[in-house]
Amino acid sequence: FERIAHFIMRISSILSACAAVSVATAAFSSYAKPSNHVFSIDGKAQYFAGTNTYWIGFLTNNSDVDIVMSHLAASQLKVLRVWGFNDVTSTPSSGTVWYQSFINGSDPVINTGSDGLERLDYVVQSAEAHGISLIVNFVNNWSDYGGMAAYVSYYGLSANTAWYTSSAAQAQYQKYIAAVVARYKTSKNIFAWELANEPRCSGCATSVITSWVNTTSAYIKGLDPNHMVAVGDEGFGLSGGASGDYVYSSGEGESFHDNLALSTIDFGTYHLYPSSWGENDTWAQQWIQTHADVGTALGKPVILEEYGPTNHTVDLQWQQWVLSTQTAGDMYWQYGDTLSGGQTANDGNTIYYGTTEFNTLIAPHASAMAAKAV
Repeated sequence: FERIAHFIMRISSILSACAAVSVATAAFSSYAKPSNHVFSIDGKAQYFAGTNTYWIGFLTNNSDVDIVMSHLAASQLKVLRVWGFNDVTSTPSSGTVWYQSFINGSDPVINTGSDGLERLDYVVQSAEAHGISLIVNFVNNWSDYGGMAAYVSYYGLSANTAWYTSSAAQAQYQKYIAAVVARYKTSKNIFAWELANEPRCSGCATSVITSWVNTTSAYIKGLDPNHMVAVGDEGFGLSGGASGDYVYSSGEGESFHDNLALSTIDFGTYHLYPSSWGENDTWAQQWIQTHADVGTALGKPVILEEYGPTNHTVDLQWQQWVLSTQTAGDMYWQYGDTLSGGQTANDGNTIYYGTTEFNTLIAPHASAMAAKAV
């Protein structure tokens, strides 16, 4: 019996070791970095397809996180963009995940506990186990999950436009950045840090956002010189559009070219929502090409970071236009899955894993991007 037990124990040890090796080899051996017009990911220059799940860091079940990561890996969706913020302005109920609080009468609190950044910890851990790269951003232009509006209310600012130049708001923003970066600065599965989701400064001179981008990206590089930094913008403010074209103008205080030209910004990001901007779906071809051209002129990669028509038959045409340019990657908005609590959020743009739409639009495109010659 002792010999049998010893044999079983040895087999168990070997299997455990194999499992450990499997997980370890999924974690990358090098940091992602620009490689001409594309990226080197885990040491290989390549194009990629990816997606967005703003909600994954708010899940409370580790198995649900693992399900998502395993499905992404199986589908060759290599880069996942997640919200690295979750700001609250009142005391949350028990069991609610939150990362930072702005409650009047109290100092801002960064929640590093089990209902706070430990949830994001597990997202990073699971990404490492499944070979997924992460883009993590630090604040939202919109009021969803707090965002700049939480700072604006707490510090008594007039509007989001004042957030960029408020010394108090920026000091707390940088404090939050430092707390997040410190947790993951050694993880090679962090693809990039991102300053914000869709930053805008309506009516501002473009110098306001560009100065903020310059200051903040330099600050992050000082904390962590190994990871890439991007803006997370929609790509507004560049030449090439028709006269009076809203998104090509600088009305939202952005200059895609000037921000990308900064030495501390490693690649360009832009989003694609023609119907929200008063454009038709075929207009997207020029939008994709124009941003690729700016990246080529500046010698930096550019990614289509969000695209999500409610009419998903349009996805295929947009994907073909991406493939026809030097766009380094694209990331559809947004990924959906079926988890322990049912289906994840559907904002009208969601394409769920395993559905006909996913199998005909998303998975084949991910394969095509992965196979595209550099």
